[in-house]
Amino acid sequence: MFTFLRPTPPVLLPIALVGEDILTQRAITVQHFDAALTELAEQMSASMTAAQGVGIAAPQVHNPLALFIMASRPNERYPDAPNMAPVVVVNPRIVYASNDLVGGEEGCLSVPGQRFSIQRHKTIEVRYQNLQGEWQQAELTDFIARIFQHEFDHLQGITLLERSRMPEQTHTLSAQPTTVKGEAQ
Repeated sequence: MFTFLRPTPPVLLPIALVGEDILTQRAITVQHFDAALTELAEQMSASMTAAQGVGIAAPQVHNPLALFIMASRPNERYPDAPNMAPVVVVNPRIVYASNDLVGGEEGCLSVPGQRFSIQRHKTIEVRYQNLQGEWQQAELTDFIARIFQHEFDHLQGITLLERSRMPEQTHTLSAQPTTVKGEAQ
């Protein structure tokens, strides 16, 4: 009689914190769409879910690849978040951004316990590759567009702290961090 083992749960990866060099570097284009990339995506997704995030970029888990995961759902950090199945985004590009900017509060797994008021484009059109290397195109709005832009910033070496200090932020919103008590990071 055979005994079947359940697959090993993905490893939870340590999250890089603001101040670590990996978060200030531009991500490297993914060239190989293989089992190692899929395993990294699974580990990133598990790490994001465990930290109650709605997105996580490879540099946040000490990996320089141009890859991030988006998976919106209501949770303690974002109680009004819409439901969205996890999406793996590889080698992303923003091909269009609306002129409409919308302010909103953002947190970041790499800046634990703080939230910032950040302006983001309300609507964006994006291109990216999936785990098989196939190009995808999508129009994103509101909260999902905000997640994409936040994670895209990570691939450019821009953290939430840098974004909050950019001129377009300080002219229209208070970009002062606020501590959220009891916030899971």
